[in-house]
Amino acid sequence: MQIGLIGLGKMGGNMAERLRADGHEVVGYDRNPASPRTVDSLPALAAALAAPRVVWVMVPSGEPTRATVADLAEVLEHGDVIIDGGNSRYTDDQLHAAALQPKGIRYLDVGVSGGVWGLSEGYALMVGGDSDTVTVAQPIFDSLKPPGDSGFVHAGPVGAGHFTKMIHNGIEYGIMQAYGEGYELLKAADMVTDPDAVMASWQQGTVIRSWLLDLLVRALEKDPGLAEIRPYAQDSGEGRWTIEAAIHHSVPLPVITAALYARFASRQQDSPAMKVVAALRNQFGGHAVGHEGSTAPVPIS
Repeated sequence: MQIGLIGLGKMGGNMAERLRADGHEVVGYDRNPASPRTVDSLPALAAALAAPRVVWVMVPSGEPTRATVADLAEVLEHGDVIIDGGNSRYTDDQLHAAALQPKGIRYLDVGVSGGVWGLSEGYALMVGGDSDTVTVAQPIFDSLKPPGDSGFVHAGPVGAGHFTKMIHNGIEYGIMQAYGEGYELLKAADMVTDPDAVMASWQQGTVIRSWLLDLLVRALEKDPGLAEIRPYAQDSGEGRWTIEAAIHHSVPLPVITAALYARFASRQQDSPAMKVVAALRNQFGGHAVGHEGSTAPVPIS
């Protein structure tokens, strides 16, 4: 099918490539003229798509996404579909859907996991919106998701997709922190001669094996002991939002809360555990890391 894709960065660009490889026509737009864009404006994007149009927004969350959705509302028509695939807060989705409803423009929010590996491995998709609109976009979802029965869920109405992805990322915080703390203790114990080898040995046969562990081993092979990485871990918002939702629903989240606070602490002290967290964020998502010895700000990405 035909789809418009706004935002051709490290995630959006790979998604466009995966969709084209599966036979879809992707009309791409990015503000950067050096990007592999197909058109140079949102009006041109709308003109290049046949109705009912499906436009996927893959830009940074917050104001960039809000502005893009508002601009699309001026060039799209009744029956068209906007999909927000960034890491927006679920409450923003509800506001967008309500604002678009009088124009008859349909809206889906999609939490996307897969990072820089999604092109080859597929993307896990968590979708919020009504069933009829999900059906319109289903061929796109089928091409982006991994092969097999998993990797896709229609989580509920508008907002449910990003709410689910928010919790997914909160869990991710906790898992990464546990690996980091375990690695730090291995390094602190004189009896363990090669902590990197211990982590690698856990990839097979153990109950804690995972893709995140595989990525940690990959990072350690590239940089033994993580000597080149500054122990400074950014957070892009989902962990904070997860904890706020937990407070609202009176659900205790001690592990995820502690993992978020550990990231705050990483900006104040040296920590092998936070080197692990920083390295893992870079491995799965291409997120920026600081280099050992540098005091320059680490971008939120």
